[in-house]
Amino acid sequence: MEFQEAARVRTLPPYLFARIERLIKEKRAAGMDVISLGIGDPDRPTPDHIVAAMEKAVHKPEYHRYPSSEGRREFRLAASAWMRERFGVEPDPDTEVVALIGSKEGIAHLPWCYLDPGDTALVPDPAYPVYAGGTLLTGGVPYYLPLTSENGFLPDLAAVPPDVAGRARLLFLNYPNNPTGAVAGREFFESAVAFAREYGILICHDAAYSEIGYDGYRAPSILEVPGAADVAVEIHSLSKTFNMTGWRIGWAAGNQGAVGALSRLKSNIDSGAFGAVQEAAIAALTGPREAVAESNRIYQARRDLLVDGLNGLGLKVNPPLAAIYLWAGVPRGQTSASFAELVLERAGVVVTPGTGYGPQGEGWFRISLTTPTDRIREALERLAAMGPVA
Repeated sequence: MEFQEAARVRTLPPYLFARIERLIKEKRAAGMDVISLGIGDPDRPTPDHIVAAMEKAVHKPEYHRYPSSEGRREFRLAASAWMRERFGVEPDPDTEVVALIGSKEGIAHLPWCYLDPGDTALVPDPAYPVYAGGTLLTGGVPYYLPLTSENGFLPDLAAVPPDVAGRARLLFLNYPNNPTGAVAGREFFESAVAFAREYGILICHDAAYSEIGYDGYRAPSILEVPGAADVAVEIHSLSKTFNMTGWRIGWAAGNQGAVGALSRLKSNIDSGAFGAVQEAAIAALTGPREAVAESNRIYQARRDLLVDGLNGLGLKVNPPLAAIYLWAGVPRGQTSASFAELVLERAGVVVTPGTGYGPQGEGWFRISLTTPTDRIREALERLAAMGPVA
């Protein structure tokens, strides 16, 4: 028996990475040795001191009961202290920080707090698919902001029609950026805060890649802008920084009303992150940082290897200053989808077509730096064996 899906689910496209995972599985089942450069999932293990903290905490009986949906105060204190040390901002752990079951959960749930059916959210294009997906699930309407190479993959907020800005309730930003690897400076964040204040828009800044930088680059927080907490909430994640994607832990900080609304919504939907995971996260935020620095060194070496290799194949790729992705143009005569299909069929290499991140992604493909270096070298050798691709 089949049942009619709700309209909110029918509007959702298939999730990009679920499709990629199915495709990889099918090819491997057919006997192909597939090298996936598609999904941004760190290949290095979680640092030992974090695992040790989890091993100890999991035996504590208090963590075998329901956790608080807002998160343990000790975790919120650690998150606030980390932000003070890193960015010079100190959100109140009691009113301006809420624990998340991974940043994706918070990003998807925030629209439920502020969008009624028909309300508008300003969504970058290309972008992490959850911004549009979370909007669609509320019955909201995404208004797409083109991210172009000519503008450094920053949205041109001045180009948003005043009538659109006037009815918008949310603005999603993400720097360092997925999928483009672009970065944003203090001046851009100042203009975004002024724009949000003028039109009464809440900014959701996804800062999941803030700690992954190259050539000495360190990303700022939007909350460094004076008055930003009046109009912005920033989402942080331990996933990419500490190789903890499977642990599902992060936090939202900033605007007190938004943090409170998100906490209230979560209390009706989930029971919070496992307490032992929160204790492990405290160990991550307060512990040694050598593993983070080592990951950045490895990613930078992989970045340089891929940039040199792809440019040698005739593909023009600029080295990003941050995040774990390369955003590269497809060869002339190819679309994003046709190029991804070509390299999979002929080289057994998976790249992500840019259109998976929005219509503006046409003409681009994304490569992740989270594949072991020897497999990256092999992937480049396979692509070179295809002959000229550009």
